Order: sequence, then structure tokens, then C-alpha cells
Amino acid sequence: MRFFFFLALGLVFSSSYIQAQPTEDSIKYVINELFNGMREANKEKVRGVFLDSAIMHTFGVNREGVTIIRKETVDRFIESIGNYKEGEMDEKIRFEQILVDAPMAMVWTPYKFYFRKNFTHCGVNLFTMVRQQGVWKIQNITDTRYRGKCTF
Repeated sequence: MRFFFFLALGLVFSSSYIQAQPTEDSIKYVINELFNGMREANKEKVRGVFLDSAIMHTFGVNREGVTIIRKETVDRFIESIGNYKEGEMDEKIRFEQILVDAPMAMVWTPYKFYFRKNFTHCGVNLFTMVRQQGVWKIQNITDTRYRGKCTF
């Protein structure tokens, strides 16, 4: 009897883990497509991962030590992708945490950014994702930027 209890308990926990994996994998896929599109200088690929209403914010510290917040439109970001050649931009990320609640997800990814194979800055990306009609899209990217002070 005890064996069947633990077997049933194991099945319950493993089935919830199995169901969570496709969700996390599909979220990671969308974020990876963003960075693949940047590496390829492919504006269409980058556009495809965002909701039309998406926005971007960057937090940084200026030379006087004051925290600054910069807002950028996704359209402007996507247009800038077209100014570069394939392979000029490379953002290396690590998926550190993914939190999901029904159609919403938050994803924390420390990163290092390279331009023409040279390190330029690092920080953390915070993605807000929304699932619409079964597809995850990026609603917001907020990032920090540092020169030399990297978390990974």
C-alpha cells in the first residue's frame, strides 16, 4: 500500500514538472530568437518576438553616480538592428529565473554584450512575457547596464 502511495505521489509531482518544462522551453525559445535575430541583424525575426504594445527601459548610472532611466520604443530598437551586419552584435545570456502565472511570465537573465567581438557592457535583463493565443511574446524588457561589473 505504501508503495502505491509513493508511486502516485511521484506521478503527481513529475506530471507538474513535465507540464512546466514546455512552458519554460517555449519562453526560452522566444528570448533566444530575439538574440538570434540580433546576431543575424534580422529585423523581421526580432519584430516577431514582441507584442505591438511592447516597450523597453534601461537603468544605468551616469558619471556623477546618478541612476538614469531611459525608455526606448521597440520600433526604434528594431530599426537600429538594420544598421548592423550579421555577427556584429552578440548578447550572451544565462536564464536564471522564470516565473509563470497563467498568461504572464517574468524572466531574469544576466548578460554580457559584445560588439564586433569586443565586450562593451553587462547587466541583467528582466523580460515581461505575455501568452496570447498559445504564443509567448515579449511585452517589456527592462535592463541594467554596467561597464565591467558583471554578475556572470
